[in-house]
Amino acid sequence: MGERRPSTTETKITMPHEINPHQSGLLPEGSNASDAAMALLRDGQLVGLPTETVYGLAADATRDTAVAQIYAAKGRPSFNPLICHVDGLDMASTLAHVDARAHHLLRHFWPGGLTLVLPRRPEAPISELATAGLDSIALRCPDSLFTKTLIGRLQRPLAAPSANPSGGLSPTRAADVRSAFSIEAVPLVVDGGTCPVGLESTIVACFPNQPLVLLRPGAVTREQLEAQLNGEPLEDHQATQDDQRSPTAPGMLTSHYAPGAKVQLASEQDTPIGPNDAVLSFAGRRLPGQSDTHSYLDLSASGDCVEAAANLFSMLRQLDALHPDTIHVVPPPRQGLGVAIYDRLQRAAAPRNNATHDL
Repeated sequence: MGERRPSTTETKITMPHEINPHQSGLLPEGSNASDAAMALLRDGQLVGLPTETVYGLAADATRDTAVAQIYAAKGRPSFNPLICHVDGLDMASTLAHVDARAHHLLRHFWPGGLTLVLPRRPEAPISELATAGLDSIALRCPDSLFTKTLIGRLQRPLAAPSANPSGGLSPTRAADVRSAFSIEAVPLVVDGGTCPVGLESTIVACFPNQPLVLLRPGAVTREQLEAQLNGEPLEDHQATQDDQRSPTAPGMLTSHYAPGAKVQLASEQDTPIGPNDAVLSFAGRRLPGQSDTHSYLDLSASGDCVEAAANLFSMLRQLDALHPDTIHVVPPPRQGLGVAIYDRLQRAAAPRNNATHDL
């Protein structure tokens, strides 16, 4: 896995104590980590695994008891389906009906940051908990050699939502995962370095004789998808109350990806910030009332949305560790990868309730 480019961002904060990478329950990528992960997953236990997007909390997707542990560890609503990770198109085809459109998209974007929601095969040996009882299944092939190879060795899919408490910030470092869960709940976290993308996968629904629907923007942009669709339209999902009661894909709850502190998006009429607030900026923008005493980070001083995506969750996490009253965020322009970043920020800033947000 590649490392993201170093940020030239100014920071006025002190990082909390870092976790020792050699502590029990945290292993670097390699054969020892692969063998340990294999043993735990076969035993029905949870493992934190690296991908190019964010770290995943993985369990054998064919075992009800293993998948149930994901929901228990995350505090995740049981109606929220999970993404199942496969090692390629052959495994995907045993779990779902892959039509010509889906086949084309998967050939082009896998391994990578595209999840397709497809009709589930009735004979697919997938836990009903992983699909939340739906007749569809969300599938992705991660662009992490370690995790992709591990799935191939297991010869079974892994249910692997982001490795964070439900509704919270997605982890982009192994230390984030290790600090979020006890060793009793998650015996092993495999350290694959910092996630190079740092933003969850794009989710597209692809059902026969129906339009393609963008359920969640993410690592693969709309423009990249449309370039492969030969003029076929990609419709936007129209949010309804059903998304909160019974979402058809992960990451569709209104309040999601949120730190403990309140998040406020900067508007055209910027609200002055309070003395105990923090600022997460973009392209060097400063807010009215912001002073050198405010904790401050910049997603990308140069205005690069790729760098901003890679920094998003880790910088929100750093600022949240200082316990500000509010984190004021200057979002990037809503174009290209900026659309997905804005989506995550909107969800982080949304009103919270106990059913969908547990930190």
